Amino acid sequence: MLAWLAAASTYLLIILGGVVRITGSGMGCGDDWPLCNGRLFPPLDDLGTLIEWGHRLVAAAVSLLVFALAIDGWWRARETGNGKRETSPQPHIPTTPSFVALGLLVVQVLLGAVTVRLELPHWTVVLHLATAMLLLAALLVAARGGMRLPDTATAVALGLGFATVVLGGVTAKMGAASACLGFPLCNGQVIPDGTYLQHLHWTHRLLAYATTGYLVVWAVRARATGPRVVLGIATLQIAAGATMVLLALPPALQAAHVAVGTAVWAALVLVTLRPVGTAAPVQARRHSVLR
Repeated sequence: MLAWLAAASTYLLIILGGVVRITGSGMGCGDDWPLCNGRLFPPLDDLGTLIEWGHRLVAAAVSLLVFALAIDGWWRARETGNGKRETSPQPHIPTTPSFVALGLLVVQVLLGAVTVRLELPHWTVVLHLATAMLLLAALLVAARGGMRLPDTATAVALGLGFATVVLGGVTAKMGAASACLGFPLCNGQVIPDGTYLQHLHWTHRLLAYATTGYLVVWAVRARATGPRVVLGIATLQIAAGATMVLLALPPALQAAHVAVGTAVWAALVLVTLRPVGTAAPVQARRHSVLR
């Protein structure tokens, strides 16, 4: 339950991070960290300060939950003979994903501090988002009690999903969200001949199309509910992105795009997880796809 709560809080934190970017509130607390405008509890009479301070409060809650989860994992490992791995014919990820989550949290906190201190450089913001996605995945693994290493087909699905989400963050941060007008093409062109921002946006779209196409094949071959759910969420994400572009990027739809995109990643992780100790279904092995 603790791991699920930490994962849900991290999901909320990612969405709030998107809201911070969309509203331009990244410097709502100035360049102070961990204080906000030089105070532990700043006056919240400015919307930017309110949004950024709320984001930091949720980040603090996530930190406490992840730390508590790591303590719980350490205690359980101690109680079961220092966490010895159970004998298995197949390799699997260590049964201490809570420790991985704690390590990612430390990296995330440091990146957050550097981002604020350096006044939001592009590279730190992108790394901040990528680390947050990995943290969410680690917490989901912890909630499911560990997982075996995915096969090639499953790894491709995860890789495509992760790359699409992170490149979406790069597109938004670089100000390329409005570089391609219209949908599904970019300014009516298959290969845009404009600026690098158009090429960046178009690359993100092509990756999203490729990911969705791969998910279609995956869902058809797996004949299972999980991949179909992932495909449904990915289709919703494509629709949200198309509507967002056609309506000239309203903030509410930008936030929804972040929320649904993160949900696609979380669903991918959950569907491809197979707890340690379970065997792969026969049909899944036949199609090189995990249920």
